[in-house]
Amino acid sequence: MHYTKVKGILSSENGMNLYRGCTHGCIYCDSRSRCYQINHVFEDVEVKENALELLEQALRRKRKKCMIATGAMTDPYLHLEEKLNYTRRALELIADYGFGLSIQTKSDRILRDLDLLKKINERGKCVVQITMTTWDEKLCRKIEPHVSSTRERYRVLKILEENGIPAIVWISPILPFINDTEENVNGILDYCIDAKVYGVLCFSMGLTLREGNREYFYAQLREKFPGLEKKYQSIYGNRYEVISPKNTRLMELLRRRCQENELEYRVKELFAYMRKFPCEETAVQLELSDFLEGFL
Repeated sequence: MHYTKVKGILSSENGMNLYRGCTHGCIYCDSRSRCYQINHVFEDVEVKENALELLEQALRRKRKKCMIATGAMTDPYLHLEEKLNYTRRALELIADYGFGLSIQTKSDRILRDLDLLKKINERGKCVVQITMTTWDEKLCRKIEPHVSSTRERYRVLKILEENGIPAIVWISPILPFINDTEENVNGILDYCIDAKVYGVLCFSMGLTLREGNREYFYAQLREKFPGLEKKYQSIYGNRYEVISPKNTRLMELLRRRCQENELEYRVKELFAYMRKFPCEETAVQLELSDFLEGFL
């Protein structure tokens, strides 16, 4: 890892990344794309040295409470988080200043901060997003080698459920000819249903490839799935969207099972839920209504 100082930490949509780069080794990682301008070795994680100071300044200046999002570009629970505690300290600030949290990860390290997730959720709202791509544990280790297994992530979902913290599962990406099977999708959905997650987010059964992550992905196919790179190049070439031939059938399977089990699956509604912070006025009205009920 290496340190750098930055000028700002929150985006216009209140998203943040405390780190840049990753050590999880997922073969499909979109964050390797050159458009994100990570101009260092991807595994040499860049730590934003002054991120916590900037975050506190930003939260103090905000007039209205909102959801603070993290994890879209770089997992906030990388291996080095065990030592640095940047994510935990950021959550402490979010809790202390009364903001909400939308956090995405593939790591069960998030359970270390369960006390803060509960605190944030009790005061406002906390939504945990867990990415699950591969139900088969051996295949999971092959395409996501240095991160918590799918079964370990399922355990996270169960603990979140027990503690009243809503969760959303990203079934993404689905890799054509690797994990685009009904068995895989059903296996992940079984976990989601059993853990009573709020919703399941999936744009389509496929992945995106851009300059930077495409080259890395193809190199990984050559090493781990001999012969498959040529099949990809023959079918998809340099396309950005790489959609499974089974997309229609698998998406219908996902929609049907979500509907049957009352899980939200509509993308627009899921993003709206993750971004919406409970209005203080609404909370006051609800408390007043509860109070008055005792006298009616």
